[in-house]
Amino acid sequence: MKKFLTALLALCITASMTGCSPEPKTPLEEKIMEEYVRSMDMDIKFTQVSNSIYKTEDCSNPISPTIFCADPTAVEYEGRLYVYGTNDHQQYETVGDDGKNTYESIKSFVIFSTNDMVNWTYHGKIDTEAVAPWIISSWAPSITSRVEEDGLTHFYLYFSNNGCGVGVITATSPTGPWSDPLGEPLVSQSTEGLENCPNPFDPGVCIDENGVGWLSFGGGKAPDGTNYMPGVSRIVQLGEDMTSFASDFTEIKAPYFFEASELNYINGTYVYTYNNSWDKLMEWDFDTKKPSQCSMSYMTTKTPLDTDSWEYKGDYFPNPGDCGLDYSNNHSHLHKYNGKYYMFHHTMLKQSKMETRGGFRSLSVAELPVDEENLVFTETRTSAKSNVTQIKYVDPYTENSAETSFTSAGIGYEYEGTIVKAVKTEEAGAWIYIKGVDFGDKKAEVFSAIVKGKGKIQVHADKMGTDPVAVLEFDNDEYLGVYNKTTEKLEGVHDLYIMISDPDVCIDSWGFADMHIAYLLM
Repeated sequence: MKKFLTALLALCITASMTGCSPEPKTPLEEKIMEEYVRSMDMDIKFTQVSNSIYKTEDCSNPISPTIFCADPTAVEYEGRLYVYGTNDHQQYETVGDDGKNTYESIKSFVIFSTNDMVNWTYHGKIDTEAVAPWIISSWAPSITSRVEEDGLTHFYLYFSNNGCGVGVITATSPTGPWSDPLGEPLVSQSTEGLENCPNPFDPGVCIDENGVGWLSFGGGKAPDGTNYMPGVSRIVQLGEDMTSFASDFTEIKAPYFFEASELNYINGTYVYTYNNSWDKLMEWDFDTKKPSQCSMSYMTTKTPLDTDSWEYKGDYFPNPGDCGLDYSNNHSHLHKYNGKYYMFHHTMLKQSKMETRGGFRSLSVAELPVDEENLVFTETRTSAKSNVTQIKYVDPYTENSAETSFTSAGIGYEYEGTIVKAVKTEEAGAWIYIKGVDFGDKKAEVFSAIVKGKGKIQVHADKMGTDPVAVLEFDNDEYLGVYNKTTEKLEGVHDLYIMISDPDVCIDSWGFADMHIAYLLM
């Protein structure tokens, strides 16, 4: 250590004499200087590449390359968009490739986030059964948030308790920990005022410009309901605490309503979206065109507790089966992020690639233009290739979570409880692909990663088969920062492939440093 400090001091003196500043400029550079160790010397490159890939450029719509998930909802926090969904993967892990998704084993939610709409971070799960042990199962979350008197952002996540009602859990972080404020369902089949709503599930929540919360839900068919007007869509004003009611339950007269209630508040107007039924849609009394089966429709009002004020506007999102994919139930969430509206939904797109046909769904996203002034949605169709574009580049000069990627192969995860700590390779030649990394004109000359295990990392720019631009070798029993000089001075925007040689290697984060500290480390 003394030799290193003596050499470092000599380099600093030399740098000051030549007019160069040896001082690190970023938190990552300071961390590399103080905590990281240099990579083991190595010249041998590896060529084995995992082919366990289920999301490609031509099949880019699934958010996750490996995790089955459905019924999305979203909330923005500190510039990131967090997306939650029903954890179909829990059912998949229970029944296996040959099993069916009958939903009863699903008692958790999955969390993803992004700040660029193409690279997604997998955060792990919400163990709903541990938080609220009274549940039967947990599906179809809907989330909102607000800053409260304690200065913290409070998150309220409503969910279906099977088909029997609605529960709510809360947190002060988008990833938890979560708590159950009621110790029982918020809505159930025995709730007074819901005698004609046999399946009060699939909640949708929003908070309006006055800070008032609203909750919608519904399912089944009222005793006097018809296929055309089932009579079970409901909306209610939430109390100030967001876990009680401040009004009676009011019907929304939604034609051919099936499930998947959701709420948005846009330009002073309440927007209700829902999934149309699979029934033959014969009867129709509205001026708009008749919706297609199991598509998404929307209705609007200025006065949500006035049943007759709701106006049917049309359907806007066909079933995936009408878009060339497999037919499935249809459950979506509309969300505005960085000035654009996105339609989060699910499809069956990935299950055949993962060699199962049991009805396991994957979260997807599409841009959906909205005329906010006139409250008109442009009909949007899903597809295998997403129409979503990257809205910002990845900064390589900071610590980037290894769980963030466009896609990957041969990758699993190491957890701390239910939250992901790091990626963990499941086979030799596993890799992570990150889109749109902007090196600018800094000339990145040092690559670093926090890793655990024994193996090698190669970083490739733009194509996997090119010569690596950085190489690390390590043998760590615990997580340790490792760095090495790059083999090429990266500038401008590149896609990156981070390839890992061996199974059971964990990567927590990675990053680059520019040329002004490279000579201090080499």
